[in-house]
Amino acid sequence: MKPPKRLEPLIEDGLIDEVLRQLMSGKEATVYVVRCGDDVRCAKVYKEADKRSFRQSVDYTEGRKVKSSRQARAMGKGSRYGRKLQEEAWQSAEVDALYRLAAAGVRVPQPYNFYEGVLLMELVTDAAGHAAPRLNDVEFTEQEALQHHQSLLVDVIRMLNAGIVHGDLSEFNILLGAHGPVIIDLPQAVNAAGNNHASSMLERDVDNLAGYFGRFAPSLLGTQYGKEIWALYAHGDLTTESKLTGYVAPEATPVDLKSVLRVIEDVRRDEEKKQARTTETPTPKSRPQHT
Repeated sequence: MKPPKRLEPLIEDGLIDEVLRQLMSGKEATVYVVRCGDDVRCAKVYKEADKRSFRQSVDYTEGRKVKSSRQARAMGKGSRYGRKLQEEAWQSAEVDALYRLAAAGVRVPQPYNFYEGVLLMELVTDAAGHAAPRLNDVEFTEQEALQHHQSLLVDVIRMLNAGIVHGDLSEFNILLGAHGPVIIDLPQAVNAAGNNHASSMLERDVDNLAGYFGRFAPSLLGTQYGKEIWALYAHGDLTTESKLTGYVAPEATPVDLKSVLRVIEDVRRDEEKKQARTTETPTPKSRPQHT
């Protein structure tokens, strides 16, 4: 196919030899299958901010590090230079997350290069060597659903222990590769320790998994794995060996002892008043009898 304009610099500089076809177009990028020497890879071309449906939000970018105070000020003012920096940071967030997660053993596409706003990475394939489908395009047995759900929970734990929450995890950004699910699309990845919304985003990610796989394995519906995982993480007890139940005991409401004692005292006083009124009531006089 004719190379898209955004891929021409990579062809000119020898990073890509041939563009084979478009693989998919999503809310934030268009992905192409390309040939790099003897290897077939993916080229993810990020859409410009005004052309993508996924909008950056302070909920996602909170806690991300900025290289200098000058850049931070520019991004805060929203100048043209600041918007350019925000866009670069948004794109590089996925690259950074992929390298960190791959090193942590999370099943993500292997990144190879990031150049001129294009991410070159592994083409995830199925057992037949074809481009792997997304989960939402696949039907599962109950047992398969339970197995894939469990393996993804382990990856969510690995991600969290690497300091990352996906932030937009669902059946639409997980591929079913030859060796199991592979997590993709990470530009909105959240800093687990530095973002105040990290816990709620993690719970939403995990609830999305339970909701999807619950179509095939109803026992997953209503589970609370997200809350359970975050509670273990917050206490420093989360590992891939953690025994998860999917159930979190409701927090006991603390007893306000002062209020209880105050109620008891009020009841006691009321009872004393009743007793006093009974004691003070005069005995009725007998009416005189007439003969």
